[in-house]
Amino acid sequence: MSAEFESRIHAAVSGDRRAHDELFTRNLPALVAFLRAKVGGELSVRESVGDLAQSVCREVLLDLPRLEFRSEEQFRAYLFLQASRKVVDRYRYHKQAMRDAARVEPLPSEADEAEVLGAYGGLTPSRAAGAKEELTRVEAALQLLPEAQRDAVLLSRLAGLGYEEIARQRGISESAVRGLVARGLARLAGLLGQPPAGG
Repeated sequence: MSAEFESRIHAAVSGDRRAHDELFTRNLPALVAFLRAKVGGELSVRESVGDLAQSVCREVLLDLPRLEFRSEEQFRAYLFLQASRKVVDRYRYHKQAMRDAARVEPLPSEADEAEVLGAYGGLTPSRAAGAKEELTRVEAALQLLPEAQRDAVLLSRLAGLGYEEIARQRGISESAVRGLVARGLARLAGLLGQPPAGG
């Protein structure tokens, strides 16, 4: 682990707000995009992606004192693993038979979610509309991928994790991860009508 990253982790654990912000803010746009691609169906009606992202960051911050990371990539891998677990947990929560529909609260508006991204929302209205339309197309195409391919693509291209780290996290070989990413990107390109990207 780099000395700079190690000191940032220690500072965040000891309550340094700036270190906390540096640790999580740099990963927040990718985390929000990852969660948007993972959350679908009934869950997307009941849960705000922004709230899920904040909850994941809060829980990872609480976990930091008992964890050890050899690199920033391992930290990111843990962050995105916890995001995947959070989605599964929320699906299970909402599927419980005794959920009272009257207790369901309305989701925050898109403006509220934009606050989570902070400075990343500084687009003109027309650019923001075009970006939102393209994002919706990509998210819809991602939902059509088999889950293993979708997760491999999201973790490698969005979370920026290396194949070795994804393989370690998923308990599969590095060549299996390469294959999942290559097939996922090829299928995604076909769905979006674009030439395939390199794996």
